[in-house]
Amino acid sequence: MTENLSVWIVLGLAFVAANLPFLFERVLFVRRTASGHKAFGWRLLELLLLYLAVGLFAAMLERSAYGSVYPQGWAFYVTTACLFLVFAFPGFVYRYLWRIHRCGAKEGRGMT
Repeated sequence: MTENLSVWIVLGLAFVAANLPFLFERVLFVRRTASGHKAFGWRLLELLLLYLAVGLFAAMLERSAYGSVYPQGWAFYVTTACLFLVFAFPGFVYRYLWRIHRCGAKEGRGMT
């Protein structure tokens, strides 16, 4: 696998993983809540766990390509966490902004 391809695979996986917590109502993708709606705190926890999973996958790719993982400082992790949050924006908009506006417009509560 080339270096360029592995970068695109990690970026694509990060984009998909960042949006998963906003698309599903199951807590940790396993258990349904009693109310049927997942709280925002659960979504943040899932976002953190998926960030760590994508990071581990990227480290495995780097280890297989170069033999070791290059040591990173705190700035790298802050930057990648912010990029992960930016990737999560479409899912957040769908769950909390766009979907509510569409449902409200169907029920006659839309903005006029």
